[in-house]
Amino acid sequence: MKILVLSFYFEPDLCAGSFRATSLVDVLCKIVPAGSQVNVVTTLPNRYHSFTVHAPQTEHQEGLSIFRISLPKHQSGLSDQSKAFFVFSREVIKHVNKQDYDIVFATSSRLMTAALGAWVARRKNARLYLDMRDIFADTIKDILPQKISWMIKPFFSVLEKWTVKQADRVNLISPGFSDYFTARYPKQQFSYFTNGIDEEFLKVTPAQTFTPTGTIQKRPITVLYAGNLGEGQGLHVIIPKLAERMPQIHFKIIGDGGRKQVLESILSKIDLTNVELLTPIKRDKLLAAYDTADILFLHLNDYDAFKKVLPSKLFEYASLGKPIWAGVSGYAAEFIKSEIHNAAVFHPCDVEAAVKSFNELTLQITPRTDFINKYARKYIDQKMARDILSIADNTQ
Repeated sequence: MKILVLSFYFEPDLCAGSFRATSLVDVLCKIVPAGSQVNVVTTLPNRYHSFTVHAPQTEHQEGLSIFRISLPKHQSGLSDQSKAFFVFSREVIKHVNKQDYDIVFATSSRLMTAALGAWVARRKNARLYLDMRDIFADTIKDILPQKISWMIKPFFSVLEKWTVKQADRVNLISPGFSDYFTARYPKQQFSYFTNGIDEEFLKVTPAQTFTPTGTIQKRPITVLYAGNLGEGQGLHVIIPKLAERMPQIHFKIIGDGGRKQVLESILSKIDLTNVELLTPIKRDKLLAAYDTADILFLHLNDYDAFKKVLPSKLFEYASLGKPIWAGVSGYAAEFIKSEIHNAAVFHPCDVEAAVKSFNELTLQITPRTDFINKYARKYIDQKMARDILSIADNTQ
């Protein structure tokens, strides 16, 4: 059996898509039939403009090959990302030209990698398994200017329809996507394998930073956010106002993205001293930063499309036992309330609601054993890998 894995991101790049794809490939290589080959085609690390790490362009070991495509330097703008994906797709097509595959697996957040996987699978007469990590045709109306989204949304809606209909099976990373996809594609087979908790986080025992009574020791409370700083996260909307409203808190923001400069500019204008902005860091240093934080912060912008998502960051946060302060709505809010103890939810971008919810948190470590057992990534990936292999036995 020969399997092609298409992922725009792969370790050592820093993002949820990279961690997800890498973990799944590790499991696939362990359970494929003897003599099988897994070929990964991805990119050299490029997720953050401010973070660079070396990775070999090609790697080969028994049963696995990885080919990383070099992209032009780009940031978070639509034009830059379009150029980067054009190079990626061109090189993918070249690389697979003389290859044959039994299964094509494509994991995609912004639809285009999924569409590329569908095109390759059709050319190669291979089975297709799509892993949909976003609903791009639905999201663009919120994250792009109206005059641009109005022009391109019909194209992406048609592309989504064609792509999904090519698939033998589609995994939806958030159960919140279900209504959208099942209404549009009632004949499609869907699976629901979410993000999960990586091994690095399962090995961590958080420091007890609070006194037995639950009161913070004599120092500022540290609230940490680590991740992307884009329009979707909306930190440029919430953090400056929240920092002004709660000067007793030290906000530590680790990451990069399309709205980081906007956030920096706002913070500079109002001269806030309780917000610290740091560039992306490797996972070992990130774990150390989590360990010294008192509360872990999460926020999504107040857009309808984000009511369907389930942020991957939640799984990291919840595994560490720290209090979670989350500005989310829709499915993510329901998930937190039902699955994660000692987490406070407020409506996105609502400062007063955020302040009120903060007082609901208990400032102590909360073991979440049931959550960890349920959402350890290795167990999710084992089930998903078997689901991928199962389509090879189906007749089209």
